[in-house]
Amino acid sequence: MEDKIFYNEASATKLGWDPEWFGCFGHGERLISAIEDFQKECNITADGLCGPTTYRRIHTHRVATMEDHAPMTHKDNSESFIVYNSEYFPIEWPKVKLFFEGGGLKLRKGFKKAKYKRDPRFFVCHWDVCLSSESCYKVLNKRGISVHFAIDNDGTIYQFMDMNDIAWHAGGKTWNDRSLGVEISNAYYTKYQSWYEKRDYGSRPIITDAHVHGKKLREHTGFYPVQIEALKALMKAVHKCTGIPLQAPLDRAGNTNTKVSKKCAEGRFEGFISHYHLTKRKIDCAGLDIKKLLEEL
Repeated sequence: MEDKIFYNEASATKLGWDPEWFGCFGHGERLISAIEDFQKECNITADGLCGPTTYRRIHTHRVATMEDHAPMTHKDNSESFIVYNSEYFPIEWPKVKLFFEGGGLKLRKGFKKAKYKRDPRFFVCHWDVCLSSESCYKVLNKRGISVHFAIDNDGTIYQFMDMNDIAWHAGGKTWNDRSLGVEISNAYYTKYQSWYEKRDYGSRPIITDAHVHGKKLREHTGFYPVQIEALKALMKAVHKCTGIPLQAPLDRAGNTNTKVSKKCAEGRFEGFISHYHLTKRKIDCAGLDIKKLLEEL
């Protein structure tokens, strides 16, 4: 029995599960029995050990029943949360829609389920070149790619998938496996300014002096202030639940880097970045001063 207790303690640390997932408050004989009961329901070997196979089954079960174990503050809408490894973590932002809720948006393909608790080390900011987060969601589904979050024109944060899932958003496997990402709604081209105005979002800021990869970008639309505030709240919440450091890639002068960062490109950087920090093929989010945002937190 002691060997089983020791195994489950080590497994919980390695895989990222908690005895509460099985309705228990600690490691012991009761947990072993609860795991055996769950294993019998799943028609797998009932040995009372939560190894990789049992972990995948209980993780899937929790994702499918997220609403059942939502905090009471979430159920009565008095507090907002984001989801990491089937656990709820608070976020200081009033407008958050989770993927399993009514009005939420859930991606069903274009990502990979992790077989363990991921330890993401950097967070990538994108602009979606779409008119809204719903439009971005449709594009992602059509292209068979994914991202964890989106920030809409009114500052609503959509979580499309559990942060423990591996989204195909950054490019290569090395980047995707170690990262999280957000698509911030912004059509980019100034010709769409009237679209926003007609829908009462108001005029977007016009960016005229953004530089990336040593070149000045064409005049383009920027983010609404409410989107920036939502992004800061998301960064703070992600930092608290994953431990991703509140730091940005810097140039030699100590400012937010406007070029590809070697450490980012090699997957060695830990912190918050823009997509262009990974590759010269991308320009998003040029003009976003991540260092400044993190200092404001």
